[in-house]
Amino acid sequence: MSKSPFVMDPIKLIASPFLVFLLFILQISTPVSSIRKDTSVQDRYTCRTTVQGRYLITDDMGQVCDALSIDPHSRCCRGKRDRFSCHGCNLVSQCCNSYEFCVSCCLNPSRTHKDLALHVKIAKPATAGTYSSIFYFCTGRCRHSSESVIHENAYLSEFHHCFSIPSNSSGASGAQTEARLAGINIVIGKQGESCDSVCKSSGQSCVPNKFLLLNQCETMHKYLSCKGGCLASVGADQPAEVVDDAPRDLNPGACLYTSQASILSCDGSHQHTKRLCPCA
Repeated sequence: MSKSPFVMDPIKLIASPFLVFLLFILQISTPVSSIRKDTSVQDRYTCRTTVQGRYLITDDMGQVCDALSIDPHSRCCRGKRDRFSCHGCNLVSQCCNSYEFCVSCCLNPSRTHKDLALHVKIAKPATAGTYSSIFYFCTGRCRHSSESVIHENAYLSEFHHCFSIPSNSSGASGAQTEARLAGINIVIGKQGESCDSVCKSSGQSCVPNKFLLLNQCETMHKYLSCKGGCLASVGADQPAEVVDDAPRDLNPGACLYTSQASILSCDGSHQHTKRLCPCA
């Protein structure tokens, strides 16, 4: 007896849904090659920026721009801009009249050597340490540099954002210093006394070309207590120690070395410091 053309084979009837299901599984498990795999968003560089100024911002590539010109994704200054701009800076003193341009100028590798910058001590004794990157060195130095102030509380000029590496960060070794001080009598002066007066009281004379050897933290620690730390400053009365009863903003008990060697002199004095004097 022949089969009716309208009657389906039971095996085919069972197999058809299975084949459809299998084809569906294969289709959804096949990788979709038409979607572009773009990892550039994940690898995009994000800038670090200054937050000091009201109008300008400097990114860690040395570009200066206003806040509205910051790319919202990369946090870098948008557009092609000059890098390492020293606008408003005195390149001799390495001081600027703008914080942002000070940071930009400082980031120039030809002006600030990374190996030296990362060994500079952060000034305040309570947070003594070194900078973790050249960017943090520049942002820190331009904001807190003591090269621009007299006794920590008065600016020398409008160029009070300075990025120079302290001269005290790389001095002569202890043995060399001792050898070069042979024949020199190191005397601690009285409060407010100049080295001319200190040496004269012992029948000697002040030897100005030996101040550079005394203007180092290592040397001052040998003769002074320096219980308030050793800090960079600017003053003709230095190297010296601030007396204990000095105003708090002058860092009582701290030893001070001057970062501008050209102003070292025998006649300098300050009412709140005791000088370290080279006499012969």
